[in-house]
Amino acid sequence: MDWLNYHHLLYFWTVVREGGLRQASEILNVSQPSISAQLSTLEDACGEPLFRRSGRSKVLTETGQIVYGYAEEIFSVGRELQNALSGGQGGRMPRLNVGVVDSFPKLVTQFLFRPISEDHDSTVRLVCRGGKLPDLLGQLAMHRLDIVLSDEPASGPLKLKTFNHLLGDSGVTFCAAGKLAIRLRDGFPDSLDGAPALLPSENTAVRRALDLWFHDQGIDPQIMSEFEDPALMKIMATQGQGFTVVPTIIDREAQSRYRLRVIGKADKCRDSFYAITAERRISNKLVTKITESAKYDLNTVSGA
Repeated sequence: MDWLNYHHLLYFWTVVREGGLRQASEILNVSQPSISAQLSTLEDACGEPLFRRSGRSKVLTETGQIVYGYAEEIFSVGRELQNALSGGQGGRMPRLNVGVVDSFPKLVTQFLFRPISEDHDSTVRLVCRGGKLPDLLGQLAMHRLDIVLSDEPASGPLKLKTFNHLLGDSGVTFCAAGKLAIRLRDGFPDSLDGAPALLPSENTAVRRALDLWFHDQGIDPQIMSEFEDPALMKIMATQGQGFTVVPTIIDREAQSRYRLRVIGKADKCRDSFYAITAERRISNKLVTKITESAKYDLNTVSGA
């Protein structure tokens, strides 16, 4: 693409955001055929279709999703510029683009964001994107993300031009709801043998650590469900369908938020947390603030 017509990009962005040509036509005060023609021109410039038909409606193609992501950032910056010129905020709000791997514990993410979310002297616009590690590393390599939070390091063909920074690790706490927790607490960890379990999926680092720990303890739980989303796993555990695990550093928060009770703890089963960046030496001040605070806080809480 040798050029980019931002009017065409604006029409595309509005169509996607508003949910269709008719809605975009009303917002832009431009006829639907005119918008449709502009979208065709944009597709020609991109060299790829931006929409595909799904039943009676149209959805974004993979290329369309990429273009929309960039358009969202472009017009967000445009709104900031308008606000600054109209006497609003004096300058651009610092922005931090963070990728969070799906299997990364959400309560740990909240824990790591505290240094910037609780800093009342400065306001930061935090933009979080979830996804699989390979996808997030690709966005990091294209500098669409400043940092990726992961429960495993980037390695092998996934490493690209990225660098791993170990923030810390934690033992795991086994939890369950109500009567199940009380029953399994007696005789832990042997009580977990044959007990119903809600565990992270097999492709996660913490699951591999758990499987090794189960093997060493001679424990074979009855796996009822597996999850890539740790938050959903804990929500399902509240229904008493099985025991689950959380990093020990946030087990109190998990107990309070999900009303789970502790069964027991395994310090030798470790859950690790990494920050992955596109540079060996971190220069982004916000990323530095998160990583340095995380290393101190995680080591302090875990007793390292």
